[in-house]
Amino acid sequence: MLKPELLAPAGNLEKLKIALAYGADAVYLGGERYSLRASAGNFSLPEMAEGVQFAHQRGKKVYVTVNIFAHNRDFAGLAPYLQELAKLQVDGILISDPGILFLAKELDLGLDFHLSTQANATNWAAVQFWRNLGVKRVVLARELSLAEITEIRSKVEVELEAFVHGAMCMSYSGRCLLSSYWTGRSANRGACTHPCRWRYQLLEQTRPGEYMPIEEDDRGSYILSSRDLNMIRHIPQLASAGLTSWKIEGRMISIHYLATVVKVYREAMDAYFQNPEDYQFQSRWDDELQKVSDRGFTTGFYFEGAKKGCMVEAGEPASPPQVEFVGLVLGNESNGLTLVEQRNRFSVGDRLEVLEPHGDPYTFRLEKLLDENGSPIPAAPHPQQKVFIQAPKPIQLNGILRRYHRSRNL
Repeated sequence: MLKPELLAPAGNLEKLKIALAYGADAVYLGGERYSLRASAGNFSLPEMAEGVQFAHQRGKKVYVTVNIFAHNRDFAGLAPYLQELAKLQVDGILISDPGILFLAKELDLGLDFHLSTQANATNWAAVQFWRNLGVKRVVLARELSLAEITEIRSKVEVELEAFVHGAMCMSYSGRCLLSSYWTGRSANRGACTHPCRWRYQLLEQTRPGEYMPIEEDDRGSYILSSRDLNMIRHIPQLASAGLTSWKIEGRMISIHYLATVVKVYREAMDAYFQNPEDYQFQSRWDDELQKVSDRGFTTGFYFEGAKKGCMVEAGEPASPPQVEFVGLVLGNESNGLTLVEQRNRFSVGDRLEVLEPHGDPYTFRLEKLLDENGSPIPAAPHPQQKVFIQAPKPIQLNGILRRYHRSRNL
């Protein structure tokens, strides 16, 4: 069994560096055009060049999304953009539109083509079709079971990629029309307004103003909001399916979410592939994933016969995390202090938890907090304020500081 790649999202340059620091083998990102995440930070070409260089220096890979469903007007600047990507030596581009694939092949730039999940490859014949057109990797439709993936693997010699964790779309492989219909912003062109996360109630035509919740509570119902995919308890089954790449969803997620999820899957994957026969699931991996926001969890379509109703979360679409991300570690000083960039307010006396790229998390109570000039301060209230803290030991670069919510900050 070949060890698969762990692939993480990179919404901006900072997230790219965090994902690789916490164990991702590769990242996928979007440029300022042609990507399905227009609201993400996305990358200018100079930022992309820096990201590719950063990744390649560490033996990692960068894939770029060019996966919109294109209209005629989109082709005006597409060829020069693809040529720039080739010059940057990106490791692959994700495509869902056959026209974009046709143009990319005509340019003969030496780029590797990955088929986006938007293209809905759901069977081995379709995968073979795309392989024959020059696609090196197929990101499979999310609607496939592990048994179906295993069959595809046995019939077609091509790289296979699938999502293992993160947000799910209620529409078929993410091809939603609701945003375009209601707001004029197309999900298939990168501008989704996420109407599946809105609250819905039932209105009867002859009773205007009488809104009836579809579920029997006063919050309304989130009948279109899928639970988040979570396959951390099924590492052996994923490994047996023969996937080339395990993909985490979310170019718009926070660096705290990204670091936490990537590290959990890195540890679980390493534990399994080092010793498959004696592999045991660790409950602490579940505990870590509960520390970031989620919409409830599901295994999606991976297991045939599973109750698909469990994919919809009728309650609030996001559960609050147990901890709050309050700081990113920028380095350690010779005087024993740690330089931190504030991300949420924290104060002297708070119980902080440290998440690092390597090693187990640990907690300590903050007793010493200084501003950039070395003067004691009671709290760090300003966004991205640079402060010094006294920690029990030096904290690794890109370490995450988390504060338990006040009710638990004992």
